[in-house]
Amino acid sequence: MQIRIVKSKGNHDRYVPLSTTLLIGLDKYLRSSFPVNYLFNGKKKGDPLGHSAVQQSFGLALKQSGILKEASVHTLRHTFATHLLEDGVDIVTIKELLGHVNIETTMMYLHVAKLNKTNAHSPFDTLYISK
Repeated sequence: MQIRIVKSKGNHDRYVPLSTTLLIGLDKYLRSSFPVNYLFNGKKKGDPLGHSAVQQSFGLALKQSGILKEASVHTLRHTFATHLLEDGVDIVTIKELLGHVNIETTMMYLHVAKLNKTNAHSPFDTLYISK
């Protein structure tokens, strides 16, 4: 349940979790498109889909969804990180998923996220609880 991203940010490979919901759509896509070397075929099978084609597809999807806010494909990356943070995923894990070298780069998501501070507690409250 992971997606391998080859030579992404910093020219490094990394893995990100795959949503079970997206797996259903991905399965349908794989059965109809038969990608060869890349998940998304370019004009010629076996070639990658170009950056401009990805941007155009994203722009069209944005327009069809009725979202008026300006966004780019890179916005998806920021949204992914922000939602992980809001869901309680630790900042170090998010750093690794995004492929950041420095934690400071990942820390910028802290000011954007709406964090639930109600779960904050003293570690002494759980220190002596028997398991």
